[in-house]
Amino acid sequence: MEEEQQKKLRKRKNRSFRNGFVGGIVGGTIAVASGIGIMAVTNPLNHQTPAPTTQATENNVTTTKTSTAAANTNNDISKVVENVKNAVVSVINKQASGRNSFYGNQQQQQSNDELRTASEGSGVIYKKENGYAYIVTNNHVIANSQELEVLLADGTREKAELVGSDQWTDLAVIRIPADKVSTVAEFANSDEVKAGQTAIAIGSPLGSEFATSVTQGIVSANNRPVPTDVDGDGQQDWIVNAIQTDAAINPGNSGGALINSAGQVIGINSMKISKSSVEGMGFAIPSNEVVSIINELEKNGKIVRPALGISMVNLSNVNSQAVNQLNLPKDVKGGVVVAEVSSKGSAKAAGLQPYDVIVEMDGQKVEGIQNLRKILYSHKVGDKLEVTYYRNGQKQTTTVSLTETNNPSL
Repeated sequence: MEEEQQKKLRKRKNRSFRNGFVGGIVGGTIAVASGIGIMAVTNPLNHQTPAPTTQATENNVTTTKTSTAAANTNNDISKVVENVKNAVVSVINKQASGRNSFYGNQQQQQSNDELRTASEGSGVIYKKENGYAYIVTNNHVIANSQELEVLLADGTREKAELVGSDQWTDLAVIRIPADKVSTVAEFANSDEVKAGQTAIAIGSPLGSEFATSVTQGIVSANNRPVPTDVDGDGQQDWIVNAIQTDAAINPGNSGGALINSAGQVIGINSMKISKSSVEGMGFAIPSNEVVSIINELEKNGKIVRPALGISMVNLSNVNSQAVNQLNLPKDVKGGVVVAEVSSKGSAKAAGLQPYDVIVEMDGQKVEGIQNLRKILYSHKVGDKLEVTYYRNGQKQTTTVSLTETNNPSL
């Protein structure tokens, strides 16, 4: 009889915790939605990336590098723009008009003749090789596309192939036939970018009607951490270390070039603060990160990252009633709560369980999902990481052998 009562009590406690856990997630969603808005500077899309339409690997593909040349602060801006603007293109995302119905059901794909422009962004031609011109743009520019078209600066339109894309860095590589391409851009070393330097944005704000538009400002900050919600679940789950600029960036500028006074690309324009009271806060993905990612996308068509095999929520997003049931020491304020553990993941093999609270990984403090991902993605598949966590108030440590993931979950 006593054993039955204990079982009922445990069930009641678990049900209460789960309810509080879900409530905590919903509360976190509201908090994120009511904060400062970070918007991708293209027309809204569901971020579902199409599969590459071309084989990513070719044996004779060269590696893209950054330039060691220093920016010349005395250059005439008009001459700088003239030299690089033909390397900046419009990227047009085409979809069937009935692709997404009111209830989210995908209707039968229509013929190519019925594909319509769903959104427009920008892109930068960075090399010509083996008869193709390679273009870097944002992942959200090409998301959900059924066909991609590139509008060159001279008005030429070319169908594009998707080489590869990455949701977390918001980068994608596409390619077009190179015969009508005359100019390719050069990447600068973004580590050498300093606040106060000239920054020039080139792209297609509001679409191809305003292609190769130019705005000028300065670099407001380098390596600025910008929290973002990549997977659209209402939680800030990634930190972009971006170049901040006051050069005007508008919808359609996504994927376009942010260049220095030497005409070198220092970043790929990606997002801006969307709050109505904020002006002149745009962000670009630094060129050094861009070069690293596009080289891997050309090679593999994707970014190979390690996984733990869990889903989680920030401890800070869990309500106080649920937190109390975790029996954490009072000085534990940050961390992530394990929500689910994959039956085939590395976390399961290491003994992690739902409701464990991860507070440290690889000797680094875990405050939330954002920096946990940063720590995790700095390692390779096969690496072993020491994970420190609390279970029922007891501090424990385990070693996790990282496995590969092809999706954005952990």
